[in-house]
Amino acid sequence: MGSAIVRALRKRDYSNILTRTHAELDLKDQAAVRAFFAEHQPEEVYLAAAKVGGIHANNTYPAEFIYDNLMVQSNVIHEAWRAGVRKLLFLGSSCIYPRMAEQPIREEYLMNGALEPTNEPYAIAKIAGIKMCESYNRQYGTDFRSVMPTNLYGPGDNYHPENSHVIPALIRRFHEAKIAGAEKVVIWGTGKPRREFLHVDDMADACVHVMNLDNATYAAHTSPMLSHINVGTGEDVTIREVAEMIKNAVGFKGEIEYDTSKPDGTPRKLMNTAKLTALGWRPSKSLGDGLKETYGHFVAEYG
Repeated sequence: MGSAIVRALRKRDYSNILTRTHAELDLKDQAAVRAFFAEHQPEEVYLAAAKVGGIHANNTYPAEFIYDNLMVQSNVIHEAWRAGVRKLLFLGSSCIYPRMAEQPIREEYLMNGALEPTNEPYAIAKIAGIKMCESYNRQYGTDFRSVMPTNLYGPGDNYHPENSHVIPALIRRFHEAKIAGAEKVVIWGTGKPRREFLHVDDMADACVHVMNLDNATYAAHTSPMLSHINVGTGEDVTIREVAEMIKNAVGFKGEIEYDTSKPDGTPRKLMNTAKLTALGWRPSKSLGDGLKETYGHFVAEYG
């Protein structure tokens, strides 16, 4: 996500862009984050850094998912305020909403029901980030905004065989099966859950769009106690459908088998994006075209 935001900014001729890799700046280290802000005094901050992963990773490392994300966002948001940052954009996740939320999910459904157990620690951390931005706005008059992306995919994704999200995991699995001449690919769950997918470059474009809205326009579509905005396509597909699309994009000729002993996760997650549409933004990439493009990036990067 971070690299996509940098691409979006450069397309708009932004030049003085500060970035740091995890190796260069550990955002869990409060002293290091404070020193960074004191030295560089940025005007705007896009907070895209997070520990993320799919069902397996969330189930395996719940302590890391809540601790790392709480520390990263708390340090950056607090030190942005201390340094007098003019604007900050916090990136959350659609998993902040209740597991059985009415579909499509509206921003006001936040904290109106139980979360999905498989990613609850991550979701709680992201909810805390939203509320931290709102709290600093209320108490200190800051301009800290939040956007909640649906499931993202695209260049620069994590293709780890166990800890990645569904699209990169399936791209790698189908690709390796094709190279090995395998007869089938096994996918967790029933394939029935529905998911919405947004290309990362569309998400980056939405981030810059929201950041550049004037205060009056942003305030007219949010409130001090409900300041986040959903970002998505407004359309969803089943896991079975996206698996078939990836299979075709990769060129795998074998069969797909579903391991129904494994968890499905949330039955459906479709974002209501009426608020963002009213603010003048829509996505530009179709899922089919985006998957073909993403597979091309995967092959170029990993062979």
